[in-house]
This record gives sequence, structure tokens and C-alpha cells, in this order.
Amino acid sequence: MNLHALRLFHTVAEKGNVTRAAEELNISQPAVTAQIKKLEQEIGLNLLSPKGRGILLTQAGLQLAKQAKRLFSLEAEIDSYINQLKNGAVGKLRIVATYLPANFLLPKWIGRYKQRYPEVEVELTTTNSRSAIDQLINYEAEIAFIGGRKEFNPFIHSKELLEDKMVFVVHKDHKFASKHITLAEMAREPFVFREEGSSSREKLVSLCKIHHVNEPIVGLQINGLNETIRTVIEGYGVTFVSSLEVNEYITRGEVGTVYVDEIQLKNPISLCTRKKDTLAETALNFIQMIEKDEN
Repeated sequence: MNLHALRLFHTVAEKGNVTRAAEELNISQPAVTAQIKKLEQEIGLNLLSPKGRGILLTQAGLQLAKQAKRLFSLEAEIDSYINQLKNGAVGKLRIVATYLPANFLLPKWIGRYKQRYPEVEVELTTTNSRSAIDQLINYEAEIAFIGGRKEFNPFIHSKELLEDKMVFVVHKDHKFASKHITLAEMAREPFVFREEGSSSREKLVSLCKIHHVNEPIVGLQINGLNETIRTVIEGYGVTFVSSLEVNEYITRGEVGTVYVDEIQLKNPISLCTRKKDTLAETALNFIQMIEKDEN
């Protein structure tokens, strides 16, 4: 079926007049009439009957006009959807992240993004840095957020978004709270450590080796961040954590910070994308939003 001729017929049926339809379409009245006659010949049905200065749709014309209206309404809907896809207002955004950004940065960013783009489906996966990079390379995610200094894959572009400080925290009434002390003094306190292999634990052990200080005493080992911080809040030991992990407790005055003079340790948070790859508008909008909000 000639869709151009069907569109002309649809416009005539909507306007109820060939002249008004021709004006709407910006073509001549004879051209409209000729195209509709060709359509009638093609489908073997009479669609229009003359009625004074106007037209009258035949029974077949009325039925075809209903179907044409559905067709061109759907076309308009598809055009609108394509424009939304181009603008990143609809679609899906898959994000993969390591623990720190996934728990302390992305909830805020995703919340803001969804307020601006409510029709975009957002999927967040939390995993380790190696798995995050693998998912990015294998097109299982559009963007990745990685905490810590890592050697990234040569096919990945990495941009540092921010640097998070590592801090020592104690009970708010601890003798070292808000004090400046040495690493050796700090290391003599009993520590509440995360499980072996945790990033913060490995960083602290490395710092002690660099500064020729005895490794800190493991007073308690807990598999869980909240449990670790709660133990310190209750009055036992010291812990060494990312400031992002403990900022809310510091703000509420539930723990105190200890300033260890030799330590200026930063934990970078990086945004990763595939090199030489065109990002979807959904991902571009997300990146632009967080870069604008963080600046």
C-alpha cells in the first residue's frame, strides 16, 4: 500500500475537506485528489463521495480512516520516542561500581538522575574492581565507578572524580579524639579491623612498614563496616576507614577523628568507560550531571 497516499487520505478524512487538507499538507488540491484516486484503484475500494463543497466518506472510507488514524498516531508516538532516546530521556543505564562509590556516592547521584529522567531504567551492580572492569569491557555496563588506585585495562578510559581521605576514628571521648599524634602511638592502640584482605587493613599495614612502625594490634576482627564502626562508637578500639564511610558518624558527633601527622593517605574514586566507544545519551547525561554537581 502507498503510505504517502494513505497519509493524504487520512488528512482529508480528519479535515473533512480536500481543500483544507491540501492547505495543511502544502500541496495542490488536484494532487491530493489524484493520489487518493490511485489509492482507491490500488485497494479496489471507493473511499470518498462528493458532498457539495465537501466530501463524504464511504463506509469503507470510514473504516480505513479509523485504521489510518491508529497507524499515524503510532508513527507520531514512535517519532516522539526516538527523540527521547536521542535526548537520553528514555532507555536503560547500567552502572557497575565497587563498594565505596556504590554505597556512599551513587545512591545520591542516582536519586538526582531519576528525578531528572524518571523514564530511564537504572541498574546498579556492586562488585570488586576486577569484575567491574570485566563487565565494562564485555558491554554488561555502560559506566563503572572504581574506588582505589588500580591499573586499569588498556581498553578502558579512567578519569578521577574525587579523592577520599583515609581517617582514624575512635570513641568521641577517647584520649586521642581530635588530637595530633604519631603513627607509632596510634599503632599501640587495639584496632577493630575488617576481615583480612580488606582495602583499609592492607593500606594501614603498608603504612606501618613504610614508616618502620610495628603493625597495629588486632583487638577485634569484624566482617562488616557498620559493625566495625558501631563497636568503636560503643567505646572499644580504633578503626581506619574511608572518610566517606564515616562522615555521617563524625557529623553527628558519635565518633572522634585522630590526626596522625605522618599520614596523608587518599583513596581516589574513578569513573571508567570504554575507550573509542560512543556512549548512549543516558550515560552521557548521568556523567554530565555528576560532574556538574561535584564541581
